[in-house]
Amino acid sequence: MALDRTLVGRSYPPSAVYEVGRTKIAEFAAAIGDGSPLYRDAEAARAAGHPDVIAPPTFAIAVSLEAAMVVLDDPDVAIDYGRVVHGEQRFTHHRPIRAGDRLVATTTIDAARTVAGNDLLTARVDLATEDGEAVCTATSMLVARGEA
Repeated sequence: MALDRTLVGRSYPPSAVYEVGRTKIAEFAAAIGDGSPLYRDAEAARAAGHPDVIAPPTFAIAVSLEAAMVVLDDPDVAIDYGRVVHGEQRFTHHRPIRAGDRLVATTTIDAARTVAGNDLLTARVDLATEDGEAVCTATSMLVARGEA
């Protein structure tokens, strides 16, 4: 079944607050094999002009992935998750994510189309502090493979 194009523009309520901790940043950096002291050492981060340790750029997935799941839980989307592959992921940072941030994620469907029998759904997750400061925009495209 082709995706409903009227879904484009649909936004979902903001997520619960995600508090970014130093330990989570260090664990993520270790998991991706990045030894930068900016991710572990507050003094090194301050020397580089940051108020505290910062997160690797891809850390945004730790917050945005769960927030984007609201799209797949929406019965109006009607996408078969068993046929989904991740087609694309982009992050646009407005500033680095840093320890102590209290982030809220708002998810919006940016595109819904069918190409060669495959459904392509693009969702955008805007990460901001609970005070409204834009931090990062995560955009992902999911591909629900058509039946051969």
